Amino acid sequence: MSAIEEVILRNDRRGISVLKPFLPDDFCTQAARHILDHPGTAIVCTGFYIRAAGAPETDGPPGAVFIGRALQDLGYTVTQVTDELSSPALRGAVPADGIVEFPIADDSSSKQYAGELLAKLRPSVLISTERGGMTRDGQYLNMRGVDYSPYNARLDYLFNGQTPSVGIGDGGNEIGMGNLAKEIPQFDNLPGNPATTCVDKLIIASVSNWGAYGLIAALSLLVGKNLLPSGQEEEDMIRAMVDAGAVDGVSGKKVYSVDAWSLSENRQALEALHAVLSQHGL
Repeated sequence: MSAIEEVILRNDRRGISVLKPFLPDDFCTQAARHILDHPGTAIVCTGFYIRAAGAPETDGPPGAVFIGRALQDLGYTVTQVTDELSSPALRGAVPADGIVEFPIADDSSSKQYAGELLAKLRPSVLISTERGGMTRDGQYLNMRGVDYSPYNARLDYLFNGQTPSVGIGDGGNEIGMGNLAKEIPQFDNLPGNPATTCVDKLIIASVSNWGAYGLIAALSLLVGKNLLPSGQEEEDMIRAMVDAGAVDGVSGKKVYSVDAWSLSENRQALEALHAVLSQHGL
């Protein structure tokens, strides 16, 4: 692995690292290069609803916001796409006109809406981070195998294979994990019925926010400019999202943490990526 991938797969509690052999060693760099090869307009998808808590989780939206800001710094027009149950985590961090709430609807209506949105925005690239992906039988299952389909918009239909795409996930049940849908069930710690929605380039990480930061770090190295947020910016973002109603995805509690990692522990991952960039003079 390259230095970036090593950082974002540290402290792997879920065991997603078992999928490393099925991906390129520099999967973050390949994803970043794929994005840079398609300048213009980006759609960033996120938002994972925790059914038991009745709220979106803190993993995903922070990374999505910072990806969006990095891309805007590079000249992209960025739209964040989520649904009405997960959008509270983005409000305040993204202007209202920069958020699209994809309706929670049936297959037919969702496919139609996805087509209309793609035609309207004409994205040059799609990015998903910690957004639940559809299983082979059309369900959305959390890490415990609980079906939360009635609470999740079918953003998968944006990823129709016609627009360049990147996916980020940490569990096997997110958009993009379809790339490894045959391999994931081989491991007892990962879903037996994984997501099947594919992307062009897949990023795995111990925490999806860390994967988002890994992507930003790779973009930074390719363009020669540090695009990462500071540790304080990340802490402020997580606090604001929790105050807006988001919860820790593991505990389901409204606490300042992400997947049971404290603010300081999350900050360590981000600071380690800054250290990688500093080694390259950024």
